[in-house]
Order: sequence, then structure tokens, then C-alpha cells
Amino acid sequence: MFKKASEAKALQRLSGADRKKLKRTAKERFPQVTDADIDLILPPKTEITVSKFPNRSLVYGIEGGYPMLFDVDGRGNEIFPTVFALWKVPELLPAFTLKGGEVSRFILGGADLMFPGISIPKEGMPSFLSGKPWAVKVPGNPAPIAVGVTTMSSTEALKAGLRGKALRITHYYRDSLWESVEGHYVPNAGFFEDVVYGDPASSSGSQGPDSVEDFGDVHSEQTYGYAVGGDVEVNDVKLEQDPGASNEDDMKNETAEQITSDMSGLRVTENVSAEESNAEKNQHALSSEEVDALLDKCLLQALHTTVKDKDLPIPGSTLWSNHVLPCRPAGITLDIKKSSHKKLSKWLQSKSSIGLISSKEDKHKKEVMLLAVNRKHSDYNSFKPEMLQPQMVADNSVSTASESQPQRPTLEVVEIYKSSVHVNPILGALGVDTGRYFSASEATDIVSSYVENQNLVKPTNKAIVVLDATLCDALFKGTIKKGSTYPTEIHKKDLGAAFLSRMQPHHRVTRGSESAVRKGALKTVQIVTERRQGNKKVTRVSGLESFLVDAEVLASELQKKFACSTTVAELPGKKGHEVVIQGGVIDNLGKYLLEHYAVPKRFIEVLDKTRR
Repeated sequence: MFKKASEAKALQRLSGADRKKLKRTAKERFPQVTDADIDLILPPKTEITVSKFPNRSLVYGIEGGYPMLFDVDGRGNEIFPTVFALWKVPELLPAFTLKGGEVSRFILGGADLMFPGISIPKEGMPSFLSGKPWAVKVPGNPAPIAVGVTTMSSTEALKAGLRGKALRITHYYRDSLWESVEGHYVPNAGFFEDVVYGDPASSSGSQGPDSVEDFGDVHSEQTYGYAVGGDVEVNDVKLEQDPGASNEDDMKNETAEQITSDMSGLRVTENVSAEESNAEKNQHALSSEEVDALLDKCLLQALHTTVKDKDLPIPGSTLWSNHVLPCRPAGITLDIKKSSHKKLSKWLQSKSSIGLISSKEDKHKKEVMLLAVNRKHSDYNSFKPEMLQPQMVADNSVSTASESQPQRPTLEVVEIYKSSVHVNPILGALGVDTGRYFSASEATDIVSSYVENQNLVKPTNKAIVVLDATLCDALFKGTIKKGSTYPTEIHKKDLGAAFLSRMQPHHRVTRGSESAVRKGALKTVQIVTERRQGNKKVTRVSGLESFLVDAEVLASELQKKFACSTTVAELPGKKGHEVVIQGGVIDNLGKYLLEHYAVPKRFIEVLDKTRR
């Protein structure tokens, strides 16, 4: 929208109220930023101006300085940061990285970004929604070169085969908005242009500047630091800039040359390089047979120590990252691709074929699920688990979201029962405390003990229990209609269920060191997507308290995960809170709760009102 040069129709200062409103709007538009980031682009003690352009757009900037934000339609709905703001805070927006300098030439010419020009990372295309602001970067430089709005969501993009328009560019480096700033000089401009246009002399072996912290006066002395890789020893390049616009081109060229020459003096202090790490791995390379044997050993170790029947079913990726990988020996890298199976799904299917486990492919998720473990299998019984220190180092062989996230406390949900007035006489006869909680098996054992103590088993048929007056009242008092006779016998297989139905159901939820006992059946987590304000979607999730999930913490995580605005509100007329997420993220949200908070799938209810 800034391809052609145009002059502002009006320029005025913002009032204090308008400044606060602009900051609030920017924070809602860019949910991942902090107050400190907003203060970097809109300093508190400086005047903020707004320029009105003929195309109805508004440009907000620092008085006497650089434009920082612009509003496409002037209504406050589509606010974007300028390239100047992105150079001050590079992480202000999520960014697509281009495949190379050839693609950047089209972007800097005003063309929109197409999916074939995007460099897809190894972990896959990041998740994004339609109509959200994204930046554009080139390889080797953290400073974005353009900003635009997504034309479709990541789900729609994958369905389209990653073809078509990805980003509608609204502003780019050296467009009319950039050129409208008179006498500007950006500290790393020479290096920036070399990287954008693919100059091998300055882009080879370097990562570019860490950030552009200061767009200060062109006549002041500047100090710039540059880094390579992780922890580095930084060399400072000090430039004494002489006044006069005629020397600016020479200054840019001199900056690029000095940066290129000083890159040779940088050295890594602590981190081991990727080449050295790969060489060390190659020295200890394992054959495919050895990898197969190591996989089987780690799986059996996990089945004995960390995989519990109550947690099943679990996704294969969760089994790999949370159970199998931590069981590998210290100093060993476990890579499924170096085994004879090549894929995690094929390996699990092979274990299922020999009867060690039971697995099934989830066609919806396109992932193998571990359903059950055969703990009577000969391989399982012959294996003796070792006492190993769990390793929480992420393994690069399988790229899953759970590996990149910190280890969370495990979730345990147990159905328990409490005595009632109906069964109190049974517990009293056995001297059992009526105020404690019982598991289903413990309650069944109690009624079985009562039957044994009172010799209520029918002599002619051991599968039948003869009911005495106490046991008959405990099981059926109040349930038999008037005029009907009470039963005198009950089958043993029905005794436990009948006894449990007369007790008070409760459930205990434990997450790490936190535990809670609540009356009644466990309530589900409800995820609802609905339309609001025209075609906009909003997703609500409630019932988080049932699984000891902090709504505020979840809202913060989802804000970063989906790059959208989230809020926490109290449920009207109910106890608890709900998290409101801007956008239709119903599918991804359910998967996130399943993988990161271990909420069982059967306790997640999903309702999409937008499809009606």
C-alpha cells in the first residue's frame, strides 16, 4: 500500500488518552509482546504523532523520528508495525523466512509472498491463522524486511499443497513509507543489503546483527556488536560519522566491509559447534541391529517403569518422547531412522504383531496409538528393569511438540467412593471407617468380606449369594416399588456393581504435588467455537478446574502458541473460569490439552457452532 509516493494530508500529536488507547490496541494486535517492547517502539516520555494519508491510512511515529506503526484502514482494526519498529523489536511478530536472495528481490519490489518462496523448517510449517500480521525475514539476518497479513490459515495452506499467496505485503524495506523519512541512516544497512541481495562476502558464515537498538542521530557516534551462533566473544565496530548526506553511501559500504573483516575475529567460547557434535556422534555410530536391540531394551524399560495401564491409550509420539527416550543409556543418541524399521509407526506395529503391545492407527490424527500392554508376554517377564536416571534432553530424531516443551507433572484421575447411609451397616459390621474414601476394588472387597463372614454363599450354587436383611437393605432399600417383593438372592458378578451404586461417587485428580477430591462424576472440558461480530470466530474452553489446569497459565501459553489474543473470564452463575481465544482453534486446542496437560480424550467435549 506504500508502493507509490504520497504526502500526508495532516500531521498532529496524540493526546494522552489516545496514546494509551494506541498502546492497548497494539498489545491486543501483537499478543506476544511485553510492555517493555511497546515502550521501545512508543517511548513513554516522547511525543507520538499521527499522519493521515490520502488512502485513509494512518501512520504513528515518534515526533522528529521514525514511523513505528501504521493503520491500513484508519479504523484501528488492522494495525501493523513498520520495518523500523521490527528492527527495534525483531520478535514483535512471527516471521516467515525466505528461501534466498532471489525471492527477496520480488518482495522488495512490492510483490506479495507466495508459499513456494518460503523456507519450511525441519519441524514443519508453523501454525497460523488467516488475517494475522506476519513479518518476512531473509536467511542470515534477524532483521525483518517486510510485513503483511496472512491470506489463509496453516490448515488451509496444507490442504492447498502449500501453493498460492501466503502473505499480502503491506509495507517493505525502501517503499514510499521508508523513503518518506528524510536523512535516515540505519546502522546495519550495508550488511543488511548484502544479505538481502545475496552478497557471499558478507553473508557467509555470519548471522547478522543481533538487533537494531538505536536509530539515533546520524551525526552521533554509534557502537555495534555482532555475534555468530550461541555464546560468542563480541567485537565492537565503532564508526565516527561525519556530517553531511553526501558521505552516507561511503559510510554504508565501509560498515559492510568492516563487519565482513571483523567476522574472522569472532570465536565461540563455550558451545560445541554442530560439526564437532556430528563428528563425535559418528565416532560412536551404531549398526541398525544394535539400534533395534537398544529400541527394544528402552521400550521394555519404559513399560516396566513409566507406562501405566491407567494412562492408556497414549499417542505413539508421547510414548517415544516421554517414556522411551528417557530410558536410553547416558551418552547414547537414539534415532529411529537408523533402525531397520525407519519409522516409529512401523516399529510399534512390529511389537504389536508379536503380542507385546496392542496398537492401532488413529485415522483422524494419522498416528499410531498404544492401546494396551501385554504384561504376561515372555519378553516382558524375562526383562529385568534397570535403575536409570531419567534423561530429559530433547532428541532431534523425532520432532514432536512434547520434546520441545518442559516436562509437566503427570495427571492422575481416580474414581473413588465414600460410604452412604445405605451401606454404613455393612462397613460397621466389619469395623471399617465410614469416613474414608475407597477405590472400586476396595469397596468390592468389603462387600465380599461381609458375605464370607456371614456365610451367605448358597451351598448348592457357589455363584449365588443369599441376602440377609442387612445386605438386602443396603442394596435395594428404597429402590423397590411398593407392592413388589425384595429379592432374596443375587449373583456374585452383580454384587460389586450393586454395592458401588449405593455408595457416594467421588473422584480424585492429582497433578504433581497438587491433589483434589470432588464429589460426583468427573466433569468434562468443553471447547466451543462460535461466530461473533460478523465472520470472526472465537473459541471458548471451560471446565479446566476439573483437571487442575490454571486458566491464566493456559491463556498465556495459548496466546504464544496460536499468536492470537486470549482472555480469562468468570463463568456467569457458576464456579470456575473460561479461556476465550480469538479465532477458530478448536482442533488444535483439543490436541494441545491432550498432549501438554494429559487431559484424557474421553473427557474433552467439542462443539463447533460455526458449522451449523
